[in-house]
Amino acid sequence: MYRSPSPLSEQVRAPLAASLNERLADGLDLHSQIKVAHWNIKGPQFAALHPLFETFAVSLSAHNDAIAERAVTLGGRAYGTSRHVAKASRIPEYQQETVKDLDHVKLLAERFDVYLAGLRESRKLGEQHQDTDTVDLLTGAITEFEKHTWFLRATLGE
Repeated sequence: MYRSPSPLSEQVRAPLAASLNERLADGLDLHSQIKVAHWNIKGPQFAALHPLFETFAVSLSAHNDAIAERAVTLGGRAYGTSRHVAKASRIPEYQQETVKDLDHVKLLAERFDVYLAGLRESRKLGEQHQDTDTVDLLTGAITEFEKHTWFLRATLGE
């Protein structure tokens, strides 16, 4: 661990940084899957969903950057190469042959649920270690992706 401006001990910062790297791997994987959906979507809802998926990707990119920077701020490193992400992500593989609009919506909603579960795990760890800054960061991502998931589920009529 590197020196950190955080008042938390190294014994607390190390597992937090590791957990943030898990979320970074999930987030980077999910970002690529959103882009696959964005590029390949076809169907009657294309005009609405194509830009919505781009909004999701831009949002997630910002959260990925903030999560990576928080891991480094805590004295850790940020791991995000494609090869690392392929090994570490818990997001299910995306069915890249999918083209139908509502099929993409369903696949993304399922993956957003997995991403949110991981964010909540990391936030819980932050709460246990009284790292209010990490908790705040993750709460922002959770709030935004709950809303994104709601958009997808509403599109499916769920």
